[in-house]
Amino acid sequence: MSTDTLLWMVDGKPQYGMDVRFGDENNPTRKGKFDIYMKMEHCISTIYHTSMPDAMFFSGGEAVHFSIDFATYGYAHRSHGCVNVRDRAAVARLFADTRVGDTVVVY
Repeated sequence: MSTDTLLWMVDGKPQYGMDVRFGDENNPTRKGKFDIYMKMEHCISTIYHTSMPDAMFFSGGEAVHFSIDFATYGYAHRSHGCVNVRDRAAVARLFADTRVGDTVVVY
C-alpha cells in the first residue's frame, strides 16, 4: 500500500508530514535506508534541466525536493525517481530541519 506521504520523525516521534510523489515503473524511486549526503537550496537537474529547490540528496541523483510540476498537476505525472513535494513552505521547513547525515527511509 502506498500513502504518498513523507513523515519527518525525530527520535521515533512524528513531527509533521506532507504529500509527496515518487517515480514510476520506468524511473522508480529506490527503496531502502539512506543518509542525506548533500543539500542544495538552489539546484537544477543536470539530467532533466529542471529546477529542484531545497534538494536533499539521499541516493545517487535522487533527492527530496520541491516540484512545481507536482504543485501544478498533482499525481497526473510522476517523478523521475526523486521524492517530489508540492508544498513549497513544507519542503523549505524540512530543508531547514534536516542535516547532512540524517536518515531517509523509502518504502
